[in-house]
Amino acid sequence: MTLASISNSKFFDYLILAIRFLLAATFISYGYGKLTEGQFSLTPLELQKPIGELNLMQIGWYLFDQQPFKYFIGISQIVCGILLLINRTVLIGAILFLPIAVNILIINLTIMPAGLASAFALRFASYILLDGLLFYHYRKQCLEGLQKLLQNVKPKYKHQFWTLLFIPLLALILEILPSIPKVLWGIMQDPKGMLTWIKEMTGLIMRNLQ
Repeated sequence: MTLASISNSKFFDYLILAIRFLLAATFISYGYGKLTEGQFSLTPLELQKPIGELNLMQIGWYLFDQQPFKYFIGISQIVCGILLLINRTVLIGAILFLPIAVNILIINLTIMPAGLASAFALRFASYILLDGLLFYHYRKQCLEGLQKLLQNVKPKYKHQFWTLLFIPLLALILEILPSIPKVLWGIMQDPKGMLTWIKEMTGLIMRNLQ
């Protein structure tokens, strides 16, 4: 029996349904735990300890317990899980699952004690492998989508070469533009303090450019 025949079999298709359910249930439960204070929280005793007495995992969990990070990750995991359950959106869910799962894996390998990290790595690496099986099972749709994404994209209009020289300047303006309303509001509320802040920021930028 070849790999192609296995992947096209009814059993493999049934296995894919089980994989989708497992990944979706895992992420939805993790996401729900974050939204209901069931994950990342430290005990009152741990919160009273000096930071030097906490291990990396405790410090990491304290940081990840802050908002809006905690809600953002929790909602992202729930949305990803729901997408995996819906036939029309399963590939979007599989794509979203991959970076979230890899980030969780790397972060926990960094902050967890060695024994716990190895067990967690084995578990999450298996999830990533199962997610890869989703891409393999739906490889035809994936390849068609990838071909469209890799098509050569050109500007809609032809631009003269000399105008391209002003692109860095325009990019700088776009970088500064969102700050203008805040600066103007700050000048109206506290002119002296805002001008001091502008001088400090200008000096910092100039020192970095030297």
